[in-house]
Amino acid sequence: MKISDLRDLSEEELKSKEEEVKDQLFKLKFQHALGQLENALKLKNLKRDIARIKTILKEKSEGKK
Repeated sequence: MKISDLRDLSEEELKSKEEEVKDQLFKLKFQHALGQLENALKLKNLKRDIARIKTILKEKSEGKK
């Protein structure tokens, strides 16, 4: 997920995107625990995406104040 794409989204869209990515992360963690995950790098990438989304949400909320 590119940071420029995320910056174009509204706060509501970012929040829904964050929930979507968290759900994906949960499913991948479950697969990893069962030994069915083929690419463990996906976990790392999803965690980074969540951090990016949270950072942008924080920047947008600080901009309102």
